[in-house]
Amino acid sequence: MILVVLALIPGGAASGTRAVNVEVEAGPVWQSRNDVEIPNDGTATRFSLVDLVGSGPYFSYRAYISFDFARKHGVRLLLAPLTIEDSGTPSEPIRFEGEAFEPGTPVNATYRFNSYRLTYRYTLVDNERWCWRVGLTGKIRDAEISLSQRGVSASNSNVGFVPLLHLSGEWRWSQRLSMVLDADALAAPQGRAEDVAVKLSYRPADRWTMAVGYRMVEGGADVEDVYTFAWLHYAVVSVAVRL
Repeated sequence: MILVVLALIPGGAASGTRAVNVEVEAGPVWQSRNDVEIPNDGTATRFSLVDLVGSGPYFSYRAYISFDFARKHGVRLLLAPLTIEDSGTPSEPIRFEGEAFEPGTPVNATYRFNSYRLTYRYTLVDNERWCWRVGLTGKIRDAEISLSQRGVSASNSNVGFVPLLHLSGEWRWSQRLSMVLDADALAAPQGRAEDVAVKLSYRPADRWTMAVGYRMVEGGADVEDVYTFAWLHYAVVSVAVRL
């Protein structure tokens, strides 16, 4: 079921009027890296989900809702579910979460990485050519990796909070055409998270915007319980409306 997404067109409220903004983004996603070792203590196999099931493409979508409650201040909610389900045949034995998976026999794999974020954004610049915003994002990560093979199954799931820094910008070529940058990212010794999009945006009417572009999601964690790093690439199409 595709969520209806609610998001602010960066810099869309140039007049300072308050409005709820809605955006739907969807498209194929490929994985160029998805490395896993669970637990991360030397007893498990470090393996690649890309090598096991392939790079894709898989279907993805996300939804935003945003509101500028003052001339320079706004909030944005993101709902970004992602599930990759596929099968492949390992060439080597895999030990994962205490279970052994044999080579030469198909394995069903699931990679779930749902992201729910709330962002506060402050507008630094908003004029005819440019709009730049900075802010803070609170992210809830709902993740799971599971394998199953002929009656043997193992799964590791995790729900956690991740703070991120936010940056968004819009270069307005004309009243209707612009280039948009949108990023949430932060790095720490335990891991990192990056979600960066670049889109070409066209506004056919005052309340509507369409865009196409590229999104990259990269990051993971290297802690005692898990080692998992993924690099995902999205080709995206979006439609936004200001209510």
